[in-house]
Amino acid sequence: MTGDELTVLVDRLRWDRRRDPYRGRREYSQAARQVAEEGARLVAVGRAELAVPVLRKAVDRITRALMYMDDSSGIVGDDLQELMDLYAKACAAALPNPVSLAGWLVKLECDGPGWPRIRLADFASALGERGIAEVERLVAERARVADPESWTAAFAVRDLREQLAEVSGDVDRYVAVLAEHLTSAVQYQRIAEALRAAGRRDEAIDWARRGVAANTGSPYTDRLRNLLVDMLVTAGDKSGAVAARREEFARHPTAAGYRSLIDIMGTVGGDDPTAWAIQVLRDRVDQQPAYASELVDVLLAAGRDDEAWQVALHHQRWLGGPQWQTLLQRRAATHPEEVIQPYRDLIEKTILDSADKRRYRRAVALLPALRTAYEAAREPGAFGRYIAELRIAHKRRPTFLKTLDAAGL
Repeated sequence: MTGDELTVLVDRLRWDRRRDPYRGRREYSQAARQVAEEGARLVAVGRAELAVPVLRKAVDRITRALMYMDDSSGIVGDDLQELMDLYAKACAAALPNPVSLAGWLVKLECDGPGWPRIRLADFASALGERGIAEVERLVAERARVADPESWTAAFAVRDLREQLAEVSGDVDRYVAVLAEHLTSAVQYQRIAEALRAAGRRDEAIDWARRGVAANTGSPYTDRLRNLLVDMLVTAGDKSGAVAARREEFARHPTAAGYRSLIDIMGTVGGDDPTAWAIQVLRDRVDQQPAYASELVDVLLAAGRDDEAWQVALHHQRWLGGPQWQTLLQRRAATHPEEVIQPYRDLIEKTILDSADKRRYRRAVALLPALRTAYEAAREPGAFGRYIAELRIAHKRRPTFLKTLDAAGL
């Protein structure tokens, strides 16, 4: 395929903003993929110079189209990112005008809708020193004129400055730029990873510690803590690694935190922390009963099923449906008579759950386990009587009765 033929394919990526945003997405995605396939073929056979201008046009058209098209599934967005990545490869092979490329990248980042993701590192070889210098100049200019009240403008400038620092290869510069905006654990993690990659482990550990301390409770802190623990283990600081896990568990005791604690003890050695962890959780449940679900999971993981059952009975309202069913299944293996009434209660609750469209099927799916419990408790005839009572109690629910009949119980 020639460059002209590829241009014809790209013409299919036009999108009239007046079109129904919910129709034609599949065909549009197929057209985008065909452009990507043909563009990749041109690059592979050494004709990247033909693909470069056409791929840029494709990126521009899909970027605009996504402003008027429903892409809640993310399919076309993925197609766009693939084309952007392919365009970077084509530029690296064909070396377009670096000043023009720099201007396009900065404009797309600063004035675009937020997609596709721009990675300067992918364009670094195509930009060269001249192009990078132009990006630096344009970003500095944008920073001077940006509206201080505009979050998007500030983000675009900051993102490009961070990427410029990264591609410069100057670790100190990169750390300094990232440190200007320490608003989340992600920034600390990027700093720690850059320092570790540069062989500056002690500094990386220090930044990771600071980040963990400054971002307690953030969902992004777990990854940073994992990095910190890994670096501490590598550095031979076993007590520090264990302390990091224990401190987090004491602050926020969860089953996941317990597993992490057990894992690190298995790696570095030491006393089993299970008794301590369970006591921490029991104390927390006394203050915040919602932690009962975490205590149950830890007790089950520790093989203390009887204790888990007692906690569950006392704090059942804090247990999710799947967790309660798991408990019933495990308890039925040793004490079937104790799960009969809980199963009956759960079945009734499920039938009456009007917010669940599949409630009848879910309720009927629980009946085999209840029958098994009756049989194990040496009450096989009781299950039949229960089914008869269930039919009478819900005789005004024909859909439920049909579902029950279909189950063949």
